[in-house]
Parts: sequence; structure tokens; C-alpha cells
Amino acid sequence: MAQETEKKYITSEDLKKHNKPGDLWIAIQGKVYNVSDWIKSHPGGDTVILNLVGQDVTDAFIAFHPGTAWHHLDHLFTGFHIRDFEVSEVSRDYRRMAAEFRKLGLFDNKGHVTLYTLAFIAAMFAGVLYGVLACNSVFAHQIAAALLGLLWIQSAYIGHDSGHYVIMSNKSYNRFAQLLSGNCLTGISIAWWKWTHNAHHLACNSLDYDPDLQHIPVFAVSTKFFTSLTSRFYDRKLTFDPVARFLVSYQHFTYYPVMCFGRINLFIQTFLLLFSRRDVPDRALNFAGILVFWTWFPLLVSCLPSWPERFFFVFTSFTVTALQHIQFTLNHFAADVYVGPPTGSDWFEKQAAGTIDISCRSYMDWFFGGLQFQLEHHLFPRLPRCHLRKVSPVVQELCKKHNLPYRSLSWFDANVLTINTLKKAAYQARDAANPVVKNLVWEALNTHG
Repeated sequence: MAQETEKKYITSEDLKKHNKPGDLWIAIQGKVYNVSDWIKSHPGGDTVILNLVGQDVTDAFIAFHPGTAWHHLDHLFTGFHIRDFEVSEVSRDYRRMAAEFRKLGLFDNKGHVTLYTLAFIAAMFAGVLYGVLACNSVFAHQIAAALLGLLWIQSAYIGHDSGHYVIMSNKSYNRFAQLLSGNCLTGISIAWWKWTHNAHHLACNSLDYDPDLQHIPVFAVSTKFFTSLTSRFYDRKLTFDPVARFLVSYQHFTYYPVMCFGRINLFIQTFLLLFSRRDVPDRALNFAGILVFWTWFPLLVSCLPSWPERFFFVFTSFTVTALQHIQFTLNHFAADVYVGPPTGSDWFEKQAAGTIDISCRSYMDWFFGGLQFQLEHHLFPRLPRCHLRKVSPVVQELCKKHNLPYRSLSWFDANVLTINTLKKAAYQARDAANPVVKNLVWEALNTHG
């Protein structure tokens, strides 16, 4: 009892007041921490913390951090505890599940997926070089282009995995794997990916906080975008003007063609971030990696004998990679959406509502990179992909226990559902009765200043 009386307490309402720059507090398991200075050096960036300050973030902390991270909290402790600290039954079960997976060593046992994938990527790259440099057949060149697209897909999975957990023997090798697979091989900055992807995980399917849903004026997955929402991620208004109305009105027709050229947007986003005034981690290394890509890729294309072949080589490689862009949108475009910031008290519920799994045979896991188990990955982003199929039944049972959605659709059904979602919004966009902002043309790409 003496120890209890020595504790200092604040309420959850008091905690909410500490949500401004220079005064940023969070709570983890009822203990309050001051992250005002730590946010500047947080490995996951400042966005994820800024979106959750002033509330309990236990579930999100468990999801994103290894066990060793708990030791770093001590010097951030304010001395305060939350007096009205409560844990929902869903959160209790989620934390038990995470603890059980940790005891089983699932987070540490990464299998041999990385080794196999890297060997596969090396073999494909050799095949691409052979097809372009040693063959004169147009057909061989197209096979090489398709192989390059498949290489980009698999390389992106390596970058994704290495960004979530250490796939190599140490952090330095892990960073090298990120830069090689992301910047050097695909031309997409790992710094840009981390910035947007962490925000996506935290604010899954929030229309104004999740950058992966903010594709105005090209796509709108919800009629709520028709009110010109403000993107809290890009810090700009997503203006639904006449241009956006026109493009969105036909988005169910343009969906697949746009996916074929989705990489162009990613290239642009990479350069916009690297040339921005934002504090970009390892900016010089990211630039160096991008320079490697824009050296070997144009040189490879230039080795083809004619401009028509060069065009179709690039087009085919981009089109094959579109399969991955489509997959990522299938996981979320047709799921539940909401407006507003994420909250720490309903972590499991928001992830279940905002994700759709893609069902497939186990022999296709390599193709989807494990991300067909989208809910499992969102709940446990640090869980190596080789274990996602194993934990899927456990996640399904927990969803069933708490009456939460667990949606697992075939590739075909997921495409149908996504197109129907886009079509529904498109038809509503055509309604002339819906007012739009006049005399404003928003850029055709989401950009950062």
C-alpha cells in the first residue's frame, strides 16, 4: 500500500492535453512517457508518434517494436501513471497472442525466405541481362522485360521485409539489403517507403491520415473525398474539383491502365521527397542508390536495337509490376474506411476492419510475398512472412470470438469487389447535384513540397 500511495497519477483526459510540439506524452501499459525530444531520433519517424500522442499506444508499441525496445522507455518515464487505465478484452487477447508468438520464437526465427528470394532475384537479373545482351529475338527481349517486372516485385518484398524487421545477420547488413533491393534495383527510395508505409500501418484506411488511400484526383474509394478532405499526412487539401470529378467518374475503367504506370508515380514521389526540405534519414545513401538504378536501367534499355523495342520493353516490365500495385490496392480499397486520426484503444479492431486477405495455395506465397495475409501482417508487422500462414487460423479465431471481420477472398473476387467499390463511387461522382470546388485544379499526383 505504501508503494501505491507514492505513485503519481493523471487521468486519460489529462494525457490528451500533452499533444503539441514540445509537449508530447504517450502512455504504455498505464505508464506515461515524454517523447517530446525522442521523436526527433525515433527510427520509425515522427509521423507515427504525432498521430498517437496524448493517448495509450500499448498495442501499437507491441506491434512495431521488439522486446529490447522496452528498455529504452525508462529514461522517458515521467513518473506518472494513468489512474483510469483500462484494457479491453480484445486488446488483452491480442497482447496474449503476441506474447505467445514471442515465446515460440516466431519473431526471431526468420527461416530461409530471404536467402531463397535473393538467389531468385540474382538469377532473374542474370536472365534479364542475357535476354537483352545476348539475344536478338524480339520475343526474348519481351521475356526479359517480364522477368525484370517479376524481379522488381520480389525485390520490393525484400525491401518491405527488411524495413519491418532485421532479415540479415545485423542492422548494417539489413540497411544494405534495403538500399540494394529498394533504391538500387527498383529505383524507389527506402526512405520514402518507410515514411509512407509506417503511416499507412498506423492509420490503416483513415481517409485523411493514411497516404495509401489518398489518390485524388485519379481515384476515390469513398464519397467522403467529395467534400475535399485535408490530408493530414501530406498537409494539403485533397480538392475535389471538376477535373477530379471527371477522372473519378471513370475510375473503374481507368483502374487497371493506371496500375500499369503506377511505378512512374513512385519514381516521382521518391525524387520529391529526396529533394524536399524534410529531414530524410540517410539522404546521401538514398541518392546514391537511386543514382545506381538510373545508371543501369537506362543503359540496359539503350542496348535494345530500336526505339519501339525499348518502349515495349519498359511497358512490359511496368505492366508485370502492376500486379503488385493491384495486390496492394485489393488489400485495402474495398475495406472499411473512416475519417480522423488513429486511436490506440482499438488497434485490433481498426486493422481487422481496414484489411482484406487474398486466399491462395501455399505454393503461391512466394508470389504474394506473404502480404496476401494482410490482416496478419498488419497485426504483427515484425512477424517474418514464413509464419503468417501458420498464425492465420489463430487470428481468425480471435476475430470470430470478438465478432470482428476476417475477410479472405480469392484474387478474382477481390478484384470484383474493388472494381465495384470504385464503380459505386464513380457513379456518385457523376451526380451533378454534388457540389465541387470551382476554379481549382489539383495536381494529378500526390506530391510533397
